[in-house]
Amino acid sequence: MNTRFNGHRYRARFRQAARAIAALLLAASLAWPANAQTVVDLQLVLAVDCSNSVNDVRFELQKQGYATAFRNPQIIKAIGSGAQQSIAVTMVQWTGPFNYAQVVPWTLVKDAESSRALAAAIANSSRELFGGSGTSISGAIDTGMYLLSQSPFKSQRRTIDISGDGANSSGRSVVNARDDAVAAGVGINGLPILSVEPNLDRYYYSFVIGGPGAFMIPASNYENFADAILKKLILEIAANEDAPAMQKWGAVLARKP
Repeated sequence: MNTRFNGHRYRARFRQAARAIAALLLAASLAWPANAQTVVDLQLVLAVDCSNSVNDVRFELQKQGYATAFRNPQIIKAIGSGAQQSIAVTMVQWTGPFNYAQVVPWTLVKDAESSRALAAAIANSSRELFGGSGTSISGAIDTGMYLLSQSPFKSQRRTIDISGDGANSSGRSVVNARDDAVAAGVGINGLPILSVEPNLDRYYYSFVIGGPGAFMIPASNYENFADAILKKLILEIAANEDAPAMQKWGAVLARKP
C-alpha cells in the first residue's frame, strides 16, 4: 500500500510540476516572440561598385562620400523624422554576378553617436574586390536581397541603394532582378556616376530603379559623388516624402534628347 501510495503521490507532484513549467514556457513565449527582431523605419543596403572601371581613387571618393554623409546633421534629422527614429544599414561591395563582399555588417543607426560610428566603419573599411567578371547590377540587386533576408531587423520599408558607373554587362537580366525585388516589396534607388557612360542616368531610370517612390540622383563625376549621395540618402531616409517629385524629374530626364 505504501509503495503504491508513494508512487501515486510522486506522479501527481510530477504532473503538477510539468504543468507549472509548461505555463512558464508559454508565458515566456508570449513575452519574447520567436525570432523577435528590432523594428526600424528603414533597412538600407548600400551597394558600392568595385568593377574594373573603378580605380582606387574613384573607390575612395565613393567610400568617403558615404562616410561624410552619415556625419551630416541633416542625416540625423532625417533619421529622427521616422516613427521608430532609427534605421538599419549595411554596406556591400560588388562587381560580377557572384562577386560581393559585405564590408559593414547590419548596423542600427538611431542618433548622432551611432551615425558617426557607422561613418567611421565605412571610412575604415578596406576595398575587398578589384574588378571581376564584368559589371553586374543584377548581381548587386540579388546580393542586396540576400542581405535583407539575413537582416536581424524588421521594417515596412526595405531599400537597395546602388551606385555605379556602368550598365549591366554580366549576370542575369537587370530588369528581371529588379522586378523580382519589387515583387518582394523591396525598392531600388540609384546613383549613376556619369564619368564613363554619360547617358547612364537614363539607363538607371529605365532599367534599374523600381518600387513605390523609386528615384535616382546622378553624379556628373566622382568628385561630385559626396553631394549627390547626401541628397539621395536624405530622400531615402526621410520617409520618401519627396520621391514622387524625384520620379517626375527622372521621367523628364529620361526624355531628354
